[in-house]
Amino acid sequence: MKLLDIAEVASLTGTAASTLRFYEEKGLIASIGRKGARRIFEPSILQRLALISLGRTAGFSLEEIGRMFASSGAMDLDRDLLRAKADELDEKIGRLQAMRDGLRHAAECPAPRHSECPTFQRLLQRAMSGRLAPERQTPAARLRSL
Repeated sequence: MKLLDIAEVASLTGTAASTLRFYEEKGLIASIGRKGARRIFEPSILQRLALISLGRTAGFSLEEIGRMFASSGAMDLDRDLLRAKADELDEKIGRLQAMRDGLRHAAECPAPRHSECPTFQRLLQRAMSGRLAPERQTPAARLRSL
């Protein structure tokens, strides 16, 4: 088993050494000692950092990611938390799709001015009322619902 110093871990994962130190301070990772001034890690740190990266990309907080590990350090994923995050992402995707469709319509609208476009005016009304997240629909149905 080849131990890795902090520079090697940073290079292999693309994670800045300062971020690795921060993760260690937060208890997400742990070094097993030092070689001179450099922290030393077991190779298993790479998988742990991959899960942290995946969690961050999915929008989990560092606290939530920390709960994805058992006290032994093994992965212990909470399936309910994963489902809740997937539902949250579905809602976000719906809002982003509605925004994309509205922008495409505004860019291609045949009305001489956007102030004369009923679809664009409905989009503005929905934005003012905070209702830009339609149900899952096809792009055409989303535009009709604006």
